[in-house]
Amino acid sequence: MSPAARRLLLAGAARRRRFSTDAAASDSSRPSQQLPKGKRWDAVVIGGGHNGLVAAAYLARAGRSVAVLERRGVLGGAAVSESDLVPGFRFSRCSYLLSLLRPAILRDLELERHGLKLLPRSPSSFTPCLDGRYLLLGPDAELNCSEICKFSRKDAEAYPRYEEKLEQFCKLMDFVIDSAPPELRQEIHFSMVDRMKHRVEKSAFWGHLFRHVMQQGQANMVLLIDFCLLQSEVLKVTLATDAVIGAMAGVHTPGSGYVLLHHVMGETGGQRGVWAYVEGGMGSVSSAISKAALEAGVQIVTNAEVSQVMVNKTSGMVKGVALADGTVVHSPVVLSNATPYKTFVDLVPSSVLPEDFLCAIKAADYSSATTKINVAVDRLPQFQCCKDSNPEGGPEHMGTIHIGSESIEEIDLAYREAAGGISSKRPVIEMTIPSVLDKTISPPGQHVINLFVQYTPYKLSEGSWQDSNVRKAFAERCFSLIDEYAPGFSSSVVGYDMLTPPDLEREFGLTGGNIFHGAMGLDSLFLMRPAKGWSDYKTPVKGLYLCGSGAHPGGGVMGAPGRNAATIVLEDLMKAK
Repeated sequence: MSPAARRLLLAGAARRRRFSTDAAASDSSRPSQQLPKGKRWDAVVIGGGHNGLVAAAYLARAGRSVAVLERRGVLGGAAVSESDLVPGFRFSRCSYLLSLLRPAILRDLELERHGLKLLPRSPSSFTPCLDGRYLLLGPDAELNCSEICKFSRKDAEAYPRYEEKLEQFCKLMDFVIDSAPPELRQEIHFSMVDRMKHRVEKSAFWGHLFRHVMQQGQANMVLLIDFCLLQSEVLKVTLATDAVIGAMAGVHTPGSGYVLLHHVMGETGGQRGVWAYVEGGMGSVSSAISKAALEAGVQIVTNAEVSQVMVNKTSGMVKGVALADGTVVHSPVVLSNATPYKTFVDLVPSSVLPEDFLCAIKAADYSSATTKINVAVDRLPQFQCCKDSNPEGGPEHMGTIHIGSESIEEIDLAYREAAGGISSKRPVIEMTIPSVLDKTISPPGQHVINLFVQYTPYKLSEGSWQDSNVRKAFAERCFSLIDEYAPGFSSSVVGYDMLTPPDLEREFGLTGGNIFHGAMGLDSLFLMRPAKGWSDYKTPVKGLYLCGSGAHPGGGVMGAPGRNAATIVLEDLMKAK
């Protein structure tokens, strides 16, 4: 980031303090539903997801007039809380944990002042076994040692080395995540080898990346764990789930090591790799960012579906957007928080895009194997491997509960079934119970349960996700699997909401149902995200930028694409003066 751009990003503190906290709170509780007629904005953001809101906030703090246009009636994109699914319960409908949100964004936008409250989890992981054993893991090194010793004393000795390896990777990645990849357009037609050589020699960003990151990321998860000499199957499975979460990939898939590394990059309260619940659900993250944006002067409009990015065909420059209701919003700068496919295939006229670029966008991997089931229950599940009953919540209820995968082979089998068009017969389930720590999201004595389920193909080889019987059968399959570990779970279910890959695409605009806006393999990251030659948030349409998870550094509720994109926009605006 250039010094000038940094000054612009940090500008606005004095201006911000002219707003009262009370006024900001009342204004941000219900974003404006109308745009001033005829106004020409400095920038327009398509999509009120967290990245779009972050980008808007930074641009407005630098003195730019910004409008955010959100298709749905609620802000947040996939970082959203919804209360009308089961009466009395509030669900984090898509994303459900926070760790990746960049510390700089938390500080710059003062998100705690705007109501963001994190609820750290300890222990952070619980893996029950059908043979009566279980494994707890968390930020407590002594707990980890004693728990792993139940399975392998050698693993207990090796585990700190595994954590140290991940810590080293995270420190190396900070610079890469918080930087916009430098692109040189004249390189587009160079060979990949020549491009790599030039970048490593000339750029601190790419030299840093390829010296320290790529070697670890290109490994598959099994090799990464075996490298650290871990032997216990239960421990390896517990760690391996982070390598396949959200991906149509198995633990043996090349590049799955990076997916795991991506999920341990974050922090909570300065502790690396620690994930937290958010009081009020993940919508509270988006709410806090929107309050910061509103305070900086951003205009936020919901129920405003963008139908087209308008481009001057003579100059090739963006000139605004058109809404589905016919409204035209004028701006020389448009940032899209939508997926690359949605942006360039559905919104931008194909005639203004280079053919090779459009082909690359269409050929990108948007496959998904993820289903999210939001469950309301009238009591906590009691796991039969735990001798003591904890109706109010015990250590086993605090963190992520790994269900249905006690061996690497089980995960791999579940993946192979989905690759053949069959939803996994024994799904890989990550269960979380945020209401154990967050008392604001469920009635007293009752609980909210998130089930992040894999593997479910977008298109079934037999049947359809539109068939209510197919949907019900799969939900019951998941509940029955949980019953094996926590008898009576099925009977505790009050109601549930299920989002399959087609549902995620239809309701949240996630192409293919992919929660990351595109695959997170090494052929889809860094200089290849979203397409070769366009990793710096710019696009072939002058004035149009990407600011969502389909841009570097990828998916998760981290805000880095939004912040980095705002940096590039501000630099370009300065150059244009």
